[in-house]
Amino acid sequence: MATINRNLSEYIKEEIPNGADFRIGIVVSEWNEQITLGLLEGAKTALTENGVKEENIDIRFVPGAYELPLGSQFFCEQGKVDGVIAIGVVIQGETRHFDFVCDGATQGIKDVNLKYNTPVSFCLLTDLNLQQSIDRSGGKHGNKGIECAIACMKMIALKQSF
Repeated sequence: MATINRNLSEYIKEEIPNGADFRIGIVVSEWNEQITLGLLEGAKTALTENGVKEENIDIRFVPGAYELPLGSQFFCEQGKVDGVIAIGVVIQGETRHFDFVCDGATQGIKDVNLKYNTPVSFCLLTDLNLQQSIDRSGGKHGNKGIECAIACMKMIALKQSF
């Protein structure tokens, strides 16, 4: 398991690009907001600690995880952001709905990355239970929002290096 004995929030600050000129869109699922708001807070903290100006962070909400790709696409179509962070959580239930939502959101976010040649960071928790989501949104495994914000910044810097 990738998170055993690992804090998702740990990174080496000196290895992170300065985000002073980065414009970041964040699309957040309203579903399971006790988790998604924690992920959002982690992402915002990581961005601002690494130079991104608060006025260059645009946050929008969508109803659920399935809508994350379209919300991300709206940002990319406008051409006003350098990268997007898509934040959501899907928790396994008793039906296959979990599989369909996870697959649709995952493939959709990948498609937006490739269609718009814009980094869209995948901050979608796909957990088996609520405790796993709590552990990854500010709990014992840190905050995946931080990890995804850092990944987004690194990908923006990589794109700008070409």
